[in-house]
Amino acid sequence: MDKNYSVMQIGTFGKDLAAKGRIMAGEQLGLTGCEVSFNYSPAGTFTPFVHSHKQNEETYIVISGTGMFMAGGEEFPITEGSVIRVAPAADRAIKAGETDLSFICIQAKAGSLTQASGDDGVITEAKASWMAE
Repeated sequence: MDKNYSVMQIGTFGKDLAAKGRIMAGEQLGLTGCEVSFNYSPAGTFTPFVHSHKQNEETYIVISGTGMFMAGGEEFPITEGSVIRVAPAADRAIKAGETDLSFICIQAKAGSLTQASGDDGVITEAKASWMAE
C-alpha cells in the first residue's frame, strides 16, 4: 500500500543546512503542487545572478539572519520573520547581511491556488495517540 504522505529530515537550520547550502525537497517528498528549498548563505554572500520565472511565483521565508532582497528593481532589508512574495516576471536576488542567512523558498505556478486551506480542510474521525478519546 502506498503512503499518502512523505517525510524528510533536513537537520537544523544552522550547522546542518550550512554544510549543504541548499536542499531541494520536491523530488524527495514527491511534491506535486510546489517546489520547496531550504537555503543557507554565509554572511556577506549573495546569489551571483538576478533571475525571474516563466510561470512560478516564489515566496521567501527568512528563518534566521539578516540581508538584502531585490525584487522588481527595488532593494530592501530582510530579517528573521520577513516573508516576500515575488511574481514570476519580477527580477529577484538575495544577499546575506552581517549574519548568516537561512530561508525557505516555495515556488508554485502563479494563479494555481483555487481555494484557501480553510475551505479545503475536512475534519475526520481519526484520532492521534495524544488525543483524548
